[in-house]
Amino acid sequence: MNETAALSFFARLAMAFVCLMRILFDARFALAIAPAYRARRAPELPPAAKPQEEVPPEKAHASGLFLLSMLQREGRLIDFLQEEIAGYSDAEVGAAARVVHEGCRKVVGQYLAIEPVLPEAEGASVTVAAGFDAQRIRLTGNVAGQPPFKGSLKHHGWAAREVKLPPPPAAIDPKILAPAEVELP
Repeated sequence: MNETAALSFFARLAMAFVCLMRILFDARFALAIAPAYRARRAPELPPAAKPQEEVPPEKAHASGLFLLSMLQREGRLIDFLQEEIAGYSDAEVGAAARVVHEGCRKVVGQYLAIEPVLPEAEGASVTVAAGFDAQRIRLTGNVAGQPPFKGSLKHHGWAAREVKLPPPPAAIDPKILAPAEVELP
């Protein structure tokens, strides 16, 4: 039992009366308890924000893992990337790349509408105006001075105009990108 609960209402009332009388008639006592009184009267701080529950990385990135699993399912992308290809001929790697390309392109086309950041053809001369968006345009080479900058378009970039990804199914473990396959006789 803590000390606060041990004091009855009447004990606290009597104490309050004694304190009131001492504050009125004893200046040193009043000065001694003034800091506690001021602290009690301080404006209350807003309640602290509830700490956000830590979300496991696989849950926080479930949609990205889900997309990766679809790229694996349709194009065997992870298989291709995890394979050590140094021992294969260029023709063998090229043949595998065609299969991966076809399947991954199908997934990207089905779930994302992608367009170039800049419409000009690669190699074209372009002018980058002042106030350009550094997320959309990256300057390379001899970057000096102030815009506008004139240069050659090395890559037109890509932007997702529309995303049509379905939410990851709640019943699946997002860490499983592709299940193991066991063929029975």
